[in-house]
Amino acid sequence: MKIQLALDRMEIAEAIEMTRQVEESIDWIEVGTSLIKEFGVSSIKEIRQAFPNKQIVADIKTIDNARYEFDLCFESGADVATVMGVSPLVTIDTCMEVANRYQKKVMIDLLNTSDEQKRELRKYKDAIFCEHVSKDQQEELGSQNQGISESAFSGFQIAAAGGIKLDSIQELAQSLNPAVVIIGSAITKANHPSKAAAQFKQLINQMGGK
Repeated sequence: MKIQLALDRMEIAEAIEMTRQVEESIDWIEVGTSLIKEFGVSSIKEIRQAFPNKQIVADIKTIDNARYEFDLCFESGADVATVMGVSPLVTIDTCMEVANRYQKKVMIDLLNTSDEQKRELRKYKDAIFCEHVSKDQQEELGSQNQGISESAFSGFQIAAAGGIKLDSIQELAQSLNPAVVIIGSAITKANHPSKAAAQFKQLINQMGGK
């Protein structure tokens, strides 16, 4: 199980400094939607330059204009880029095509997708599917990702995101068996981020994650 560090609502220099503190304990680096919106693809380029040996996820949350946006992400150094599962299938088809051309990956964000949409999305065998409790749900309603008890994508590569904390990760692992856990504020807003990240890594290793 990989740890994806979500970097949001900060300056690029802060994001790089934060990642340096926890680099040994995390596997993938997510250039968050807010970073991309505020600073553009420079945020992807600078983080790629700072961490050339890490997997970089551009959380661009594409919903249209897929070819242009995914070209931007991959040309800027991303290994994975995200598209919303509620997008038209032609958009997701295009994301998969562009990713295949660059030999990169697509993460499909399942936020607010219907059961019917999930059935349609199962054709994307090479995608990573992200079970996602939104920031607004977390902040306004107090929802967290341990509320997701099962996934329609069992047997696929799954990522989990949304308010993941140290005391919820074991239950999440048992219910979803994610390949990737996306952790943001539990690390980035901790009093000692390096210690928090190390605790997550240690727990995952104890559970048999690699």
